[in-house]
Amino acid sequence: MMWTKAASAAALVLLCSCRAQPSDPPFPNAHRDVAPIVGDSFSTEDARDRLGEAEDVMQLAGVTPGMSVADVGAGEGYYTVRLARVVGPKGRVLAEDIMSDVRDELSDRVQRESLDNVAVKLGTPDNPMLPGQSFDRAFLVHMYHEVQSPYAFLWHLREGLKPDGLAIVVDSNRAVKHHGIPPQQLKCEFAALGLDPVKFKPLPGGDDYFMAFRLARPRPAPAQIKACDG
Repeated sequence: MMWTKAASAAALVLLCSCRAQPSDPPFPNAHRDVAPIVGDSFSTEDARDRLGEAEDVMQLAGVTPGMSVADVGAGEGYYTVRLARVVGPKGRVLAEDIMSDVRDELSDRVQRESLDNVAVKLGTPDNPMLPGQSFDRAFLVHMYHEVQSPYAFLWHLREGLKPDGLAIVVDSNRAVKHHGIPPQQLKCEFAALGLDPVKFKPLPGGDDYFMAFRLARPRPAPAQIKACDG
């Protein structure tokens, strides 16, 4: 009985201790619409290949053999498999998604296509869970407008970049509620986290665009982040 009481007391202390553990500090709200997640597939892979989308984007991003790259919000893995071919056996690709069933399906694809230089990871809506200072490029392709807490997301994402790494965004120049984000809004939100644009280019076939960002300033404390107007 004495042991049981002692064990119960210890468990209570441990429980209280766990509850007292700090979580992420509060971040500003988006101050704009957030698009709902409508699925893990943006378009058919054949249609995207006919436009030469991935080749154009990877060339603009300066992806070369041996690089370490992250495909954040990888979905079915359209960019994952194409990045794996470009970075080659000496390079590495981390494919991340926040939905466990999508992650599992992508893992199956990676194994089925024998992509030995690819790892698949489950992230959270606010944190892609990238290893610190590990990536030459982090790709956010047609997904940033669906991020519920963009400032928390970018606060974590930027820590995964190497000091000379780039965050690569592909999105559409239209209202967020229509599954895009205007370039000026994108630049404002990235600037709030100390990331500045280094390259911008419209992409063929519609209103899509490419934008690359570099680390320009230290990561601000969450309380110092100033949200952009929507």
